Amino acid sequence: MSRIGKKPINVPAGVRVTIDPQSRVVTVQGPRGELAMTHRPEVAVTWDEGENRIICSIGEDQMKVGQMKAYWGLTRALIANLIVGVTDGYSKRLVINGVGWNAKPIGETLQLNVGYCHPLDLPVPDGVKVEVERNSITVAGPDKQVVGQFAAEIRAARPPEPYNGKGIKYADEVIIRKQGKVFGA
Repeated sequence: MSRIGKKPINVPAGVRVTIDPQSRVVTVQGPRGELAMTHRPEVAVTWDEGENRIICSIGEDQMKVGQMKAYWGLTRALIANLIVGVTDGYSKRLVINGVGWNAKPIGETLQLNVGYCHPLDLPVPDGVKVEVERNSITVAGPDKQVVGQFAAEIRAARPPEPYNGKGIKYADEVIIRKQGKVFGA
């Protein structure tokens, strides 16, 4: 059995869940917005009104197939991410290291000046909020996948390098520094 998949997902008060069995769409509405996802056809998702929780399950004949157990746990984790997203939301913080390097939110884009001869303009996805304070960028929103993807795109604009430590890195990321070449003996 999938250890993750067999756990029920508790739905907090103030969150409304709708499950359409025909189209396999799970819709979650909460204080931070509305998110939806289409789950795999192998996984059955049911809404328990009485205990206010979501239960994911697969057929008894599929319990021995590793791929089906993986889908089961994945579906449960994605639905749990939807619920956390509409209640608390997700955020990623990035730090810019470099002399004269900065970021500015301009309308619906984020402008990065990170050592290239031209500024980079990254369009901010819908539902994502970007805040810039000195050399740190905070990306926040209800959808975990969109927030993580946009933070990865920002980091990919100038990944950190190990010799001088210049670049854009996650706030909790540790860059292992290298010594470099030593001349003379």
